[in-house]
Amino acid sequence: MTQRRRIGLAITGASGAVYALRLLELLLAQDLELHLVVSGAARVVLREELGLQLPPQPEQTAAFLRAQTGQERGEIHAYAQEDWFSPLASGSHAPEALVICPCSGGSLAAIAQGVSNNLIERAADVMLKEGKKLILVPRETPLSAIHLENMLKLSRLGVCILPASPGFYHRPQGIDDLVDFVVARILDQLAIDRSIGPRWGR
Repeated sequence: MTQRRRIGLAITGASGAVYALRLLELLLAQDLELHLVVSGAARVVLREELGLQLPPQPEQTAAFLRAQTGQERGEIHAYAQEDWFSPLASGSHAPEALVICPCSGGSLAAIAQGVSNNLIERAADVMLKEGKKLILVPRETPLSAIHLENMLKLSRLGVCILPASPGFYHRPQGIDDLVDFVVARILDQLAIDRSIGPRWGR
């Protein structure tokens, strides 16, 4: 029997909640095990940008987001930001990859400095120390020298820095096309087959 792939997804308080929700939808469409943590600031952004009021308890959050995406295939486990017993916090049970989407400047800075004040920062630290795939999706502009230095430091450690910067060569017809452009790149980094988003060439 083939074991399900185990992927982590962390949502922080940067603008761009729509990227996170679309990525969550497409990950749950896969036959994989998804481990999710949503920061307190991300809950505010989800409410302000998408009108989503997440329930307070992790189990309720998982059920709520599954209902929002309409996907039933994948398995989802949600954790509180202070849940130090989560598999995301341990190198012995860490997922194969972690995506932080969107990734705030504060989270970026904490990860670059090895700070672990919450589960998201600890999960990223685990990926680094275990040599596993870590994908950060910053959505900030303009970028300060501090942002750039933190990104360079992490990139040199093998972290994939994937800014939420959609292209336009595919002639997008709306916001959904722009969102899918970025999410498709994340799925590529996770080696997940995808039917969304264009590829260059004819």
